[in-house]
Amino acid sequence: MTVKEIDLNSDVGESFGAWTMGADEALMPYLTSASIACGWHGGDPQVMRRTVKLARTHNVRVGAHPGYPDLLGFGRRPMQLSSREARDYLLYQIGALYAFARAEGVRLQHVKPHGALYHDAARDRSLSQGIVKAIVDVDPALILIGPPESELMNAGQEAGLRVAQEGFGDRTYNEDGSPVSRLAPGALITDPDAVADQVLLMVEGKVRTITGRIIPIRVDTVCLHGDTAGSPAIARRVRERLALAGVKTIPLEELLVDQIS
Repeated sequence: MTVKEIDLNSDVGESFGAWTMGADEALMPYLTSASIACGWHGGDPQVMRRTVKLARTHNVRVGAHPGYPDLLGFGRRPMQLSSREARDYLLYQIGALYAFARAEGVRLQHVKPHGALYHDAARDRSLSQGIVKAIVDVDPALILIGPPESELMNAGQEAGLRVAQEGFGDRTYNEDGSPVSRLAPGALITDPDAVADQVLLMVEGKVRTITGRIIPIRVDTVCLHGDTAGSPAIARRVRERLALAGVKTIPLEELLVDQIS
């Protein structure tokens, strides 16, 4: 019997100054990969260093989580960027996290765009190409995380990057495979067992939409958002249920070894 495997990631390090977001210390032990904010939608230099150290302590692989320059809107408001602007904005942010990782003796594993940048890049080829060029500029061995079957994944593959298709364990889905808008009723799943049910279904290559229909989805990594209420309890239950089902949780660079050329 084939052993099923999945990476569990979360967006962390999004506090800055006196403002706190998420419960990173309680959440980190249940992750295999962590995407750390790079200071533009959340995070600051001290938070970045502290979060890299926290991930290292728990043997969690580290990635950059760059977004639009929008602290007030938490990076969830769309912006208009040229491909060149996207490349430089991403290079700036990835470079910052890369430096903190290196200072703490940690190797960067991946890059995952944040919020509106992530969703805009899923549809925008030019934006996706700018993001991918920045990643290649920093290190072509980095893994790109993005939405399944998206322009972002296509651009990454065309550039020779390893790509990881992502599902959201704590978000509901539309019938076209996109996450339901956070502004819509029922967009978030906060019951730990309901999230675990969705993650286990994703491991099987499926997801139940908000209308109740089952549709196919192929994912390598599942995100449990750090700002979802009760995220540590959710992550703990997901790990328990995965273990009971015989599903192994491993970091992306171990999961995607077959993509190395």
